[in-house]
Amino acid sequence: MKNTRQEKILEIIKSQPIFTQDDLQNALKKFGFEITQSTISRDIRELKLVKAHDENGNYCYAAPEKNKNRNISNYKQIIFGAVDTVQYAQNNVVIKCHTGMAQSVCVAIDGAFSEMMIGTIAGDDTILAITRNENDSVFLVEKIKEMM
Repeated sequence: MKNTRQEKILEIIKSQPIFTQDDLQNALKKFGFEITQSTISRDIRELKLVKAHDENGNYCYAAPEKNKNRNISNYKQIIFGAVDTVQYAQNNVVIKCHTGMAQSVCVAIDGAFSEMMIGTIAGDDTILAITRNENDSVFLVEKIKEMM
């Protein structure tokens, strides 16, 4: 049910402008989905929907994939210019950066690789990324090294 509902949400926001959660709730009702505002909020968060300008300049919900290629390119530039070293121990990845750059790199890593991480913490020059398992850590380290 949840997957079907979330697929319908993506379909709806691609086919018509949805400005508010209430708009989305009403659109879903037309397709037989009776859900609460808190469920809609949770779906928006899980789908990583963003508010973006439509062709008329209004803010409406959009899927984040629209800008994914551009963002990956931006992330590569940030990582290339700021990361010194990256290594892992079990499900923890430690990324050393130039002084003052860890938070910017952390945003880039969160944006590019969020699906394989539980979370990240950034200091001034060091990031701790916690992955779900050691395999994800290995993959994350490889991907970051490719961007360096």
